[in-house]
Amino acid sequence: MLNKKFIYFIGIASISLLFACVPAKEFQALQDKNLKCEEEREKFSTENESLSVRATECETKLKVLQKEIETLTADSINRSVELNRLKEDYQRVSEKYNELQQLQTNLMQGNQKETRKVLSQLQITQKELQDKEDALKDLERRLQQRKINLDKMQTNLDNLNKELELRNARLIELEKILKAKDSLVVALKKKVTDALYGFEGKGLSIKMQNGKVYVSLEEKLMFKSGKYDVDPKGATALKQLIPVLEQNPDINIMVEGHTDDVPYKGKAELIDNWDLSTKRATTILRILVTGTKINPARVTAAGRSQYVPLDKNKTPEARQKNRRTEIILTPKLDELFKILESN
Repeated sequence: MLNKKFIYFIGIASISLLFACVPAKEFQALQDKNLKCEEEREKFSTENESLSVRATECETKLKVLQKEIETLTADSINRSVELNRLKEDYQRVSEKYNELQQLQTNLMQGNQKETRKVLSQLQITQKELQDKEDALKDLERRLQQRKINLDKMQTNLDNLNKELELRNARLIELEKILKAKDSLVVALKKKVTDALYGFEGKGLSIKMQNGKVYVSLEEKLMFKSGKYDVDPKGATALKQLIPVLEQNPDINIMVEGHTDDVPYKGKAELIDNWDLSTKRATTILRILVTGTKINPARVTAAGRSQYVPLDKNKTPEARQKNRRTEIILTPKLDELFKILESN
């Protein structure tokens, strides 16, 4: 879920980078900047996916190490039991060896055959004693190596735990900022809805999508067919929206003009639907910033022509729906970018 939210806010971040006030004559520069922002969005998205994958790998490695430590601990206990048993065997063999040595001494004056038997038993016992001693030393060596390996694994485990804590803290901080941005967008949508209450359903609609608030203005509310001068009804709606935008200076504003797919056949000063959609967007932009407290640096105008339709059908109803202007309101993501840059 954090991964999806991370991708979600990265999408918001890349769109917000587009929101700088650009005059219509520098629209190509704006497109270049938009491409750069898209690349940065992809970078942040990739970083988010990498962080999530690395966190999962750390957790998996942590579980494997914990299981190995449990196995080594159990093995160490078994080795310790075996060591004690070998020590006891060694002690018994040593005592038997001493007894045989004493017996040898006592029998030195006796029967040579009996003496050779005792000497043979003594040699066998000596060999057994040496084998036990060698096994004891080998076990001690292996136990020491096990202890060294356990210490190394514990160190790796501690380092992994610290890394996981740092990553979790970072993810929690990012999630907290995203939740705050979401709450801001919800509150903004309510303010915009309240301000434009009388226009909803009359050529104006408001929705929240991808962490942004979309105010969609149909052509019939804002413009006459093929024109880019705002009608009085549309100007009234914009003036009712202006106080909300003035009271929320941390919101970037994108004005997008959209047309249908019917080629433009109007005044010679406009070449095609690109020109018409751009002109409509800049006309609305000027109404928002002229004589208001809205900082022009927050506002961007864009002409999308016919290439982002709401309905791809070729019917009159579909084309009417596609002829629109959208005011897209997006919270600034400066805090989010600071966190990403610091890491």
